[in-house]
Amino acid sequence: MKTFSKYFFIFWFFAFLLFAYWQLNDPDPEIWVPVYLTAALFSALAVKGKHPLIPLSIVIIACIVGAIYFYPESVSEWINFELEQKDLSMKTQESEEARETFGLLIIAIIMTVSAFVGWKKTQTLKNS
Repeated sequence: MKTFSKYFFIFWFFAFLLFAYWQLNDPDPEIWVPVYLTAALFSALAVKGKHPLIPLSIVIIACIVGAIYFYPESVSEWINFELEQKDLSMKTQESEEARETFGLLIIAIIMTVSAFVGWKKTQTLKNS
């Protein structure tokens, strides 16, 4: 399981770096590049077996709050719009905010996995 965890977080480290790079041409890269770089940093820490629970909890809560704030009015309309466009360029502000919502949810999920791994590690050490 330890090896799987390591490769899981290596994958997400590079994915979050790629997401940060894609944000460079975004209308507001000063917000989203640091968000994805922070996720990459916590993924790198997880690769090294470090899972700082309090900072991870803060990131998870912030991402969930942000996702609620940016959540699209209609997910099905947004998905249909994306499928009709057949490209990833930003067409509307609503489309961009919907994408940002799901980016934040991805970060929250991956950081939750890291926090869980760290919590399990702490529990194992306490029980030893």
